[in-house]
Amino acid sequence: MYSPTPVTCIDDLRLLAKRRVPRMLYDYVDSGSWSQITYRANETDFHSIRLRQRVGRNVENRTTATTILGMPFSMPVVIAPTGVAGFLYPDGEMAAARAAAGYGVAYGQSILSTCSVEAVRSASPGEIWLQVSIMKDWSILEHQIRRAKEAQCSALILTIDFHIEGQRHVNIKNGLGIPPPMTPSAIADFVGHPRWLLSMLRARHRDFGNFTGSVKSVEDLRSFARWYATEPYQLDLGWEVLQRVRDMWPGKLIIKGVLDPEDAHEAARIGADAISVSNLGGRQMDSAPSSIEALPYIAEAVGSKIEVLLDGGIRTGQDILKALASGARGVMVGRAALYGLAADGEKGVRSALDILHKELDRTMASCGITSIDQATRDILWSPQHAGAREPRGEARSAQISR
Repeated sequence: MYSPTPVTCIDDLRLLAKRRVPRMLYDYVDSGSWSQITYRANETDFHSIRLRQRVGRNVENRTTATTILGMPFSMPVVIAPTGVAGFLYPDGEMAAARAAAGYGVAYGQSILSTCSVEAVRSASPGEIWLQVSIMKDWSILEHQIRRAKEAQCSALILTIDFHIEGQRHVNIKNGLGIPPPMTPSAIADFVGHPRWLLSMLRARHRDFGNFTGSVKSVEDLRSFARWYATEPYQLDLGWEVLQRVRDMWPGKLIIKGVLDPEDAHEAARIGADAISVSNLGGRQMDSAPSSIEALPYIAEAVGSKIEVLLDGGIRTGQDILKALASGARGVMVGRAALYGLAADGEKGVRSALDILHKELDRTMASCGITSIDQATRDILWSPQHAGAREPRGEARSAQISR
């Protein structure tokens, strides 16, 4: 990973990724739907949350280790499932899974990945959580669940907010499609990024491995595109339908795409083990609340009934700590990991994880805590909580209301 300056933060990886991959693919990663209000809010709403700086405490022997769904991890982070990572770096899902296993965190694999779940398992001995969606043809989901069992996936992530795609103006204007277009502008975009282009010649997996050969008529990218254009997702996603998935899968089940306390209660009722408070990275319904804005309300509503994860807007270790203090058990990291992958494959993902870990650890020390279970609301700043009287006429401490 060549960089004229040291890589010290996730934004450095973002800039490296922007230089290395074609604009069309970078924009796919780094944009949201419609006017991108929710996409931007996912990140910026973290900025309004303040942490309490504490001194006069013993902060030796800190640890970021924790458990999520009963599984031990080096820090409360899961790499979020993100589609077509293999278009950013050759066999990208395998590279990211190796990085996750090496760092001691779980890897969430998108069903829309270029590498099959079997290929990812062959590359990684770590925890793999396969993400799936409900299709009109239930035999597809049944087949994917069987493959997840055989690949020894320790959890299933059921995405329930992607049955109708959000309007993504940036992708439409760029002409992004499957397979990528071969228009003059697209070809110029690809040729203008020779490092990426030459590296992709090494890719062993060039289509959607979890569908090729297992869905009738899907044999390559073009046939997948024809099948996908038929809008294969089931639109009836009532809770009785989701209960059916719970009954099919014997392992840990995470329902991803929950933004409302009432829906969180329903997820707990049908026996899900966890929910992911997520708006799909701001790529679905614009003007939905940011994940961190919705999180405290959901966490308070469900209490200890179900584990709560947060997905969306994590760019620093401080963001992780803020999410934990707001009620999350852990976080799913999507774009930060993709920036690392696009910048330098497995090494780039490890760099992203290392940055987040270092920032999390140092922020814990500044807050005067030494373990993840001490990251409660008590570390969030508010004049009332700190026992201070709020000065008149001065700006109030910006805090997401709870």
